[in-house]
Amino acid sequence: MFEFAWPWIFALLPLPWLMRLLLPAADSGEPALKVSFLGELEGLVGRRARTQLPSWRQQAPFILLWLLLLIAAARPQWLGEPLPIAASGRDLLVAVDVSGSMDFPDMQWKDEEVSRLALVQHMLGDFLESREGDRVGLILFGSQAYLQAPLTFDRRTVRRWLDEARIGIAGKNTAIGDAIGLALKRLRQRPAHSRVLILVTDGANNGGEIDPLTAARLAADEGVKIYPIGIGADPEQSGTAGFLGVNPSLDLDEATLREIAQATGG
Repeated sequence: MFEFAWPWIFALLPLPWLMRLLLPAADSGEPALKVSFLGELEGLVGRRARTQLPSWRQQAPFILLWLLLLIAAARPQWLGEPLPIAASGRDLLVAVDVSGSMDFPDMQWKDEEVSRLALVQHMLGDFLESREGDRVGLILFGSQAYLQAPLTFDRRTVRRWLDEARIGIAGKNTAIGDAIGLALKRLRQRPAHSRVLILVTDGANNGGEIDPLTAARLAADEGVKIYPIGIGADPEQSGTAGFLGVNPSLDLDEATLREIAQATGG
């Protein structure tokens, strides 16, 4: 359907003619000599006195130009039939840990060594873009939890916000309980059967004001399912002297993450 976004612009159509009628003609300021026999003189040379207004042929280009200018200013647009958005009914919030430990470069992505956050951005970003029909949102947490992107069907924008996340933006500690609490606040008004939180972290709760298990029990009461994902490397890594006995995932509290999942049915 063709329409104009600002049709009121066409009210300006008579503006040039109104200005011509209402504004006084410009005075050249040059002295003039009145000649009583001017009419006979013009008759002798075959010219007519040009006292009338310009002909329509002279005005046509200016009229057309003014009309085209108004049409452009009125913002013409073509609106097709509304397309329904396929929605599965899920409201999916993703809470990503951006504390200092997520900068540890012990992950592999396409044969390259990357940080834990970089791996999450690659894999979780692909997952978010695949959630066609779901509302998705993003929470970033460290010492505090922040809503980075509210629930929306615009999955690409949420992925862009995830890709732009940086270590330490929310503090160096890990407030898992606060992240769950913020998610509950944002999901509370959504339908009970569709509320899901994906919690991604590499450590134990050592910040914030809310205990993770207390927050998990509140989530269970409100029907919010939590799916925790723990990030960490293998206990042994290859080095120049063979395998090195390291444990970069020592802080990962797998027991608490399992309890959170069990309490909420995730």
